[in-house]
Amino acid sequence: MKITFKLFASLTDYLPQQARYSNQIDLDVAADASISQIIEPFGLPPKMVHLVLVNGKYIEPENRLTHTLTEGDALAIWPPIAGG
Repeated sequence: MKITFKLFASLTDYLPQQARYSNQIDLDVAADASISQIIEPFGLPPKMVHLVLVNGKYIEPENRLTHTLTEGDALAIWPPIAGG
């Protein structure tokens, strides 16, 4: 099934070179793939996977091992961001 995978801020460096400008790529994933399984091949440091959204809805860290997506979903990940 096809989903859109988006990485923001410093995490865009983990996308393929050609996708870094748009910060997203389309992925073909198994229907039973969890969020953790989808992001594993990208090698994101676990400490940097802070805010995880599926179609704009926050996914709690304890649910990322079991939460699956559906066709056309958008998975977005933000690192911790500090500001003032």
